[in-house]
Amino acid sequence: MSAALLGEDSEISQEQLYELLKYAALGKCHNAAQPSWCRIYHQSHLAGVVVVVLHEMSQLHFYRFYLQFKRLRRMFRHVSPQTASLSSKLLPVLKPPPRDNGCSGISCITKSSDLQCDPIIQRYGGKKQGLTSYTLTLEEQKKNDYPIEGSPGCKGYISTECDQQRTDSSPLFGLDCEMCLTAKGNEVTRVSLVDARGQCLLNELVKPESTVVNYRTRFSGITRKMLLPVKTRLSDIQTRLKKMLPHDAVLVGHSLNSDLQALEMIHPSVIDTSLLFARSEGRRFKLKFLAKAVLGKEIQCEQKLGHDPTEDARAALELAQFFIEQGPTKLNSIALFLILCSTIVLYLFEPCLLLSLQILQRALEDVPLSKFSIIQFSLGPEYLASHLHAGLHEKVRSKLTDMLTIYAGPFEENFCMKSVKKEFGRCGPIQSLTVVTETFQPYVCIQYEVLEAAQLAVECLNGAEVAGSCIKVQRPVTAAMLDCNVLIKELELDVENQGVIYVAGLKKSLTETDLQEEFSQLKDLETLFLPKDLQSGKHRNCCFLKFQKTQSAVDALEAINGWTMKGSELRSRNALAPGHLWKWIWQTNHSNGKQGKHIFYEKMEQLCDSVSVRLC
Repeated sequence: MSAALLGEDSEISQEQLYELLKYAALGKCHNAAQPSWCRIYHQSHLAGVVVVVLHEMSQLHFYRFYLQFKRLRRMFRHVSPQTASLSSKLLPVLKPPPRDNGCSGISCITKSSDLQCDPIIQRYGGKKQGLTSYTLTLEEQKKNDYPIEGSPGCKGYISTECDQQRTDSSPLFGLDCEMCLTAKGNEVTRVSLVDARGQCLLNELVKPESTVVNYRTRFSGITRKMLLPVKTRLSDIQTRLKKMLPHDAVLVGHSLNSDLQALEMIHPSVIDTSLLFARSEGRRFKLKFLAKAVLGKEIQCEQKLGHDPTEDARAALELAQFFIEQGPTKLNSIALFLILCSTIVLYLFEPCLLLSLQILQRALEDVPLSKFSIIQFSLGPEYLASHLHAGLHEKVRSKLTDMLTIYAGPFEENFCMKSVKKEFGRCGPIQSLTVVTETFQPYVCIQYEVLEAAQLAVECLNGAEVAGSCIKVQRPVTAAMLDCNVLIKELELDVENQGVIYVAGLKKSLTETDLQEEFSQLKDLETLFLPKDLQSGKHRNCCFLKFQKTQSAVDALEAINGWTMKGSELRSRNALAPGHLWKWIWQTNHSNGKQGKHIFYEKMEQLCDSVSVRLC
């Protein structure tokens, strides 16, 4: 999905959300139109739409626990502040699942029809069954290109001769092969077989009959050097497998048809984990993903050269055993997790971020229930009390205020305040500047309007000579500020700040046209934004530059620092404050009716619009 959020339109409306939900679930085949504000590519590949509701959680919590949400922030590119609230009554058509649904204390809310619509339940039913219920039928084997006795394409294939009747107590064996590309096609170069306890029975390199065209080392782990001394041929492996497998053996593998085709062998009883966990319309998951999601195991690690067939065979075997032991119904919560990782996910913060009850209700009226999965997470009661919420709000505001505040000094008794204001003003717009007289020597407390300015002052002026004194520059020392440096680094890495730099020290006489002309020589410059004072119309002696490429922004930083423009030396650094942060601050201020003087809020409406535009 790609989105173009510009200016005042950076806030997603309820109507736009409805467009997204409807098109994501139905697509063109049901005459649903592409959303007006974004574009979804390959909609037909989506398995469904998952709505994740974080009940009673607001953007306030998002900023309070900003560092803890690192993965969430880097996975999703857009955060859109919303003023619409989500009703506490989620949906009358939803009902909670049984207590023993395997959700580990998380409140999962599922539609009453979800279980019956789940593709795994539809295939195998809701009751726990033995392993024979999960082996592929002859028709399923034909449909999925398994070698079949008597099939025209299987001439010369060897049968395992496992002809005894299978029962639920028949032994399971995990099988996996690695192949190289030869003049003949895909040929086996390594075979692994594990028993029901995961013990390796066979792990053998195989010499292909034809000349190897591509060893596919990245995936197979096979190299030319490895195969040079090998004498074992495919016929040797076929003979060994026939002897090792009992007459009632059930083979387990992930896309096992490819392995049996490469082995040129026919086996009548198989469990294919790629089909066992398949979603609607045959959507399958990779073995590596299933091992992590279901078993909590890491396989096929990037540090290893190619796949380990023994590891893969064991993982497929354990997946089948897990499925058999737990049953389809017990896997419902895992199925929801699998959907989460393969579809569009909407994170909904209540009461002020993203989605309203009416939108969800409206979408469910037009879209089949099976297309939606809704999961609800609830905060504990200790987080919902109004006085605690107000306290949390004050903590966040206080921390942001401290980040915009710096202390500079010590200065001489009769230092020139005008010189101090001029020097620190070159870092960005100043909200207030006051002298601290409680100390032995005077210090100055400076409050900036933007985070970039405060950080620039700390980086550029600490240890500098200002107003005849060599000064120190630092932020307030409080418990909340102990992780300030970590937070600054995370803000720099925010996806909305990629390719965006902040430039300060601009003369008031410079116009936007002047700046466009001056900065036009910078490579890949996409947009220039010049925040202006709403009342006077004058700019705030700083601007933001957005570049098409991140590296171009890095190069521009080196070029601009120390750049003199109309007699004024410029200072620049990476952008820090994402547009959604300023938007939230501005909305919070207006919803509380607090207008005017606070450092965050004066001029925030105009600043917010410009920052929102520059970050799209």
